[in-house]
Amino acid sequence: MRILIATDAWRPQANGVVRTLSAVAQAMERLGVEVRILSREGMPTVGLPGCPRTRVALPSPRTVAARIAEIDPDAIHIATEGPIGLVTRWHCRLHGRPFTTSFHARSAEDTTRWPVPRRLGWSWLRWFHNAGHGTMAATASLADELVSRGFRSVLRWAHGVDARLFRPRPDATLGLLRPIFLAVSRLTAEENIAAFLSLDLPGTKVVVGEGPARDELAHKCPNAVFLGARHGEDLARVYAAADVLVFPSRSDTSGEVLLEALACGTPIASFPVAATRDVAGTAPVAVLDDDLRAACIGALALSRRACRDYAEKLTWEASARRFLANVQEAGIVVRSAPSLASEQPADPPNEPERKTVLPAVG
Repeated sequence: MRILIATDAWRPQANGVVRTLSAVAQAMERLGVEVRILSREGMPTVGLPGCPRTRVALPSPRTVAARIAEIDPDAIHIATEGPIGLVTRWHCRLHGRPFTTSFHARSAEDTTRWPVPRRLGWSWLRWFHNAGHGTMAATASLADELVSRGFRSVLRWAHGVDARLFRPRPDATLGLLRPIFLAVSRLTAEENIAAFLSLDLPGTKVVVGEGPARDELAHKCPNAVFLGARHGEDLARVYAAADVLVFPSRSDTSGEVLLEALACGTPIASFPVAATRDVAGTAPVAVLDDDLRAACIGALALSRRACRDYAEKLTWEASARRFLANVQEAGIVVRSAPSLASEQPADPPNEPERKTVLPAVG
């Protein structure tokens, strides 16, 4: 079985979409599925106005058609609504090829970056995704929202976490005053990192990530520690060294960073938004409050062991199997599809609990 994933977001970019697609592709490969990525590699690119470091592809229909013909996939999945996604959608529609899509960002809500009325933005997204045979949504609340907005054939696709990489590390340290409140995000206005940095918190605020808003955020909060982009082991050690992951976004659709932090035993503080409610459910692993400072202080009392135990049940293999089941449910006929029976997660290792001493404020 061979699947092609068309995406405008791919390495060397570092964001939630890239991490999700990379992880689920690797999990599908382990299940015996060949995954090929149609990205901007080999295509001309242009910088976005006002953000020249962010580059988008300028794909030609001929180039996209040639790559699809060369790969000869059983199924096509379009992950993003950018130029590559648009040209792949056009090609599939022209040739009568069924495809699925996934919904990763409420871009229609970001009127600061895309100055288009929300109503028109949602109309365009609905037009894009409804051309496919199914739209995958990471959470139950997002799926419900898409259905209410007129999206058809919405399919649940829960994401996972690599619990072997993201794990508690009792020796992890950043050498900073505790407690450490951490935010991991692309540094853009819509991620609402400014709300986190404006809080009066004890200890140290740490930010991991890059983006066009970094200089402005660093200027507004000179006492925060900006570590830049971190990946793999480096990122996992930062999660493990933190006392609380602060998730200030009000628009994120899946919250991969939430699962990564929980797998490292780090509890979550967040506004009561859909992404956090869907990830944490009723488990005692997060504090959700409209008062974000209160959520941060409250999260310090949560059990790190409970966070780890909860995250270990959410694997990328289960996510990959759900993805493949969605492709079949969408009516796309594939050759030699793998068995989709789920396996039980392994017993969690016995990681020690770390206690945090809260220093005096002021």
